[in-house]
Amino acid sequence: MLETAIARAIHVLAVVIWIGGVGMATTVVLPLTRRKGQPIEKRLALFEAVERRFVWQARTATLLVALSGFYMVDRFNMWARFASADFWWMHAMVGTWLIFTLLLFVIEPLVLHRVVHRRAEAGDERVFTALQWAHWVLLVLSLVTVFAAVAGSHGLLLAP
Repeated sequence: MLETAIARAIHVLAVVIWIGGVGMATTVVLPLTRRKGQPIEKRLALFEAVERRFVWQARTATLLVALSGFYMVDRFNMWARFASADFWWMHAMVGTWLIFTLLLFVIEPLVLHRVVHRRAEAGDERVFTALQWAHWVLLVLSLVTVFAAVAGSHGLLLAP
């Protein structure tokens, strides 16, 4: 049972780092990029500096979430839960993880980085607004998923 306790601890710690970073970007960094007191190039540089420092932390955290999560599902033989709507938060966890994994490993490096940079260089202020709204959607999705996963895994969301 020691290995499952370690897997749970790694899982929770990685989720805290990952979703905490989304919260920080959404509520602190992105609002700074929308301030019009600085040139757009300086605001883009701020965003990119923060992103460069955090992206590998987020990527590592999502990989740890996947490894520990799939380990626990397999260890406790919970695969059947994915066939039941009663355990919808399990689907939410995997779906949220999948969205972020695609964003962090595929969409952002191959598409978004170039698009954001090009729009900011063209002086399009709306790029920062779009980034912040997208982050708000991702943050709310993440927080609902975390709440549902904790509540569901402790029996709160199961039908009586």
